[in-house]
Amino acid sequence: MRSAVHALTPLAALLGLAFTALPALAQSTETQELERVTVSLGRGQIRSVQGLTKADFEAAAAAGQSPLATVSRLPGVNFQSADPLGNYEWSTRFTVRAFSQNQLGFTLDGVPLGDMSYGNLNGLHISRAISSENVARADLSQGTGSLDTPSSSNLGGTLQFYSSDPGRTFGVQLSQTLGSDGNRRSFVRLDSGASEFGAVYASYTHQQADKWKGNGQQRQDQFNLKYVKDFGENHLSAFVNTSNRREIDYQDMSLEMINRLGYDWDNFYPDFAAAVKASNTLCGNNGSTYVAQCDDAYYAGSGLRKDTLAGATLDAKLADKLSLKTTVYHHKNDGRGLWFTPYTASPDGTPVALRTTEYAIRRNGLTATLDYEIAGHQLRASVWHENNDFDQARRFYATSPSAVPSPYDFPSNPFFTQWQYAFNTKTDQFSLSDTVALARDLTLGLGFKSLRAKIDAERQVGTGPAGSITAKKGFLPQLGLNYQLSRSDELFASVSKNMRAYQGAATGTTPFATTQSGFDAIKGSLRPETSTNFEAGWRTTSKLYEAALTAYIVDFKDRLLGVTQGSGIQGNPTVLSNVGGVRTKGLEAALSLRLMPGVSWYNSLSLSNSTYRDDVVSKDANNQTTTIAIAGKHVVDAPDQMVKSILSYDDGQWFGNVGADYMSKRYYSYLNDAAVSARTLFNVSGGLRAKSLGFLSEGSVQLGVTNLGNKKYISTVGSNGFVNSGDSQTLLPGAPRQFFVTFTGKL
Repeated sequence: MRSAVHALTPLAALLGLAFTALPALAQSTETQELERVTVSLGRGQIRSVQGLTKADFEAAAAAGQSPLATVSRLPGVNFQSADPLGNYEWSTRFTVRAFSQNQLGFTLDGVPLGDMSYGNLNGLHISRAISSENVARADLSQGTGSLDTPSSSNLGGTLQFYSSDPGRTFGVQLSQTLGSDGNRRSFVRLDSGASEFGAVYASYTHQQADKWKGNGQQRQDQFNLKYVKDFGENHLSAFVNTSNRREIDYQDMSLEMINRLGYDWDNFYPDFAAAVKASNTLCGNNGSTYVAQCDDAYYAGSGLRKDTLAGATLDAKLADKLSLKTTVYHHKNDGRGLWFTPYTASPDGTPVALRTTEYAIRRNGLTATLDYEIAGHQLRASVWHENNDFDQARRFYATSPSAVPSPYDFPSNPFFTQWQYAFNTKTDQFSLSDTVALARDLTLGLGFKSLRAKIDAERQVGTGPAGSITAKKGFLPQLGLNYQLSRSDELFASVSKNMRAYQGAATGTTPFATTQSGFDAIKGSLRPETSTNFEAGWRTTSKLYEAALTAYIVDFKDRLLGVTQGSGIQGNPTVLSNVGGVRTKGLEAALSLRLMPGVSWYNSLSLSNSTYRDDVVSKDANNQTTTIAIAGKHVVDAPDQMVKSILSYDDGQWFGNVGADYMSKRYYSYLNDAAVSARTLFNVSGGLRAKSLGFLSEGSVQLGVTNLGNKKYISTVGSNGFVNSGDSQTLLPGAPRQFFVTFTGKL
């Protein structure tokens, strides 16, 4: 059997070439150097695990590009953002196998990042957690995440980021990026070098860019500090990262608006008089009649975020075959979501007020993993505890024409607080697993985790709900097998069950985004979302190619849906309920070829079919039953086909790549009567490295172009959620062609 399978390996590679697309390889802890092209592999894993190395992140079209944009080349991943670098958080969407980002798990150096949702309730976005220049690698488990991953939201996969360690020698790195629409990014990093006291680096990043349409800027300042020290067989690492981000929003669009107003339509900022005029003539103010065009444009919207994330990890060897890895962490966040609304007047009669959603996170936690090897068994036990205090409020501020608040600043002195909450979420997770070699070529992994997340909500202002609700599952099992067919080929299969905890917040898909009576009605019968993931696949590797092929089935049960009435800016209550299940079936393939020394070709292919299994049945205000017939309809924002292909060249001095990214159409209504078209995007990047440039030990220049064909397309769908039927104001066009140049020098 082994010889037969091995004989088919070249044929499989040729079939992959015929498709021109089969993604990143099965990847994980093992690495191979192929003429400066680094490929990380998931060899030996019982699940689909694929990853990227620092070389992949450095090859991005522009410095400062979101790490998520780089990860999106992996099979099964759909990443969208309305800005060229992928950092604009209101527009960011990251899905894997039809699961959205708030149904996935994310970590940085073992520290949980929560679900990276825009509303900031239990974590922060990776673009704020660390500067992209300091990311060393990322590992993606598309379907069956590791049992000990600290996440209460990963119904599907997990994405784990790792920061680079300080250099072993003293050095300074300086980078300057210039680009379209006033893009400016400055990065400086100082490495102390190794000593008996350990090694440390400190970096500072400043990013500033004009919006590609309308007025306003995206601004960010980041500071990263990391320390490492080895003593004996023990390893200590610690980091402190800060971020201060301010981003001016693009206006959410519908297809009707795009056809009527054009792709370049945006909000009025900084023309406040135009916003007042629209409010008085279109929005029902001062005796005018409300018309839908009221929501074409507002004065401005923005997202303001200040974060401090810190973590320390001790990896200690307690005995010959016994080790303990412990991480403690702290996260502090202050955030504001600003929206200048024509639906509330200021105290002086101005028909516009500044509406905010205000956030404050104080998160502390600990993870510990104990590994013990005995009699051919690799036993692992892990615990995770997190205490998260999350404060959230909805406030309104005056916008007198003579004193209009800046959308870049945290406002003060509200004239009205609509509601205010203090949420406390305590999360506890325990897992136990065993990995054992049943035979020389057959490995079995099995285990389970137990998860409990309790939310206590204290209503401080307003009439919304207060009380407690708990999501818990005592036994969430996982089972996997790996069979080595030969030195180059292996098969794997895994199955796991997962649960997603409720969200402790007043907005979003949460039990608290309703009335007190609504909460009291659902808290005893509401069930947390669960999923069962099954996947099986094949990996192969040789000197000329690496490939992976994975088939999967996902059963998603007790889907939670919150239905909101009116436009997003109105902030109306939602009604949350379990509305049935989703079935997703798919095939993912990856092929990486070394065509000749210095030339590699990476391809990925994702084929999937994700459909709702049940109609949505609910009752209206008159207690009349309403049925939305979505059973059999495609899941929103879940393309059936994705193809990624990247051709790269690197001889150590000259380097470059050209990439193609195809995505089929996506629906943005549950009844599938509204969709955005398929699109293909091209990106190119290239440059030159040189050694010993005067006082520089190394220097480089890199040119990059995103959306090379200047394609007009819809990037983000669902920015304001999804509706049952028809067009809605929940789309964001993608950025046009953008140019970037980065100069880097090392001392």
